[in-house]
Amino acid sequence: MRKLLLRWIVLAVSVAAASAVSHALKLGFDVSFVSNPTVQNFVLLLVGVAALSFLNATVGRILKLLTLPLSCITLGLFSLVVNAIVLEVAAYLNLGFSINNKGGLSAFIAAFVASLLISFINGVLGVFLPDDEKEN
Repeated sequence: MRKLLLRWIVLAVSVAAASAVSHALKLGFDVSFVSNPTVQNFVLLLVGVAALSFLNATVGRILKLLTLPLSCITLGLFSLVVNAIVLEVAAYLNLGFSINNKGGLSAFIAAFVASLLISFINGVLGVFLPDDEKEN
């Protein structure tokens, strides 16, 4: 349970950091906690991250299964597109984070870059989490 909570918080930090980088690149991926740091916005961000995780575990897995041939042809790079689509759907719910460029290619580019940043930052921060093995 402790590990799940830590991973949840690390993912929330990753989304917030991706928003900060996105603001520097002027892409339009916005986290309400970054612009207005309150407890209410942080809780809303945690709910949004939970929704993103749920969508990624359900819709993302189904999309990756359906696009498996295309993913094989592109050596797995098409899964980045699927991650961007799932992030765009989660941002549409407006639970703690959103994409300001509604619709079109600019919204997809913002979601694509934000999903890359979230994956990278989450991977880097995940190194510091303890392993599943219990110490004897």
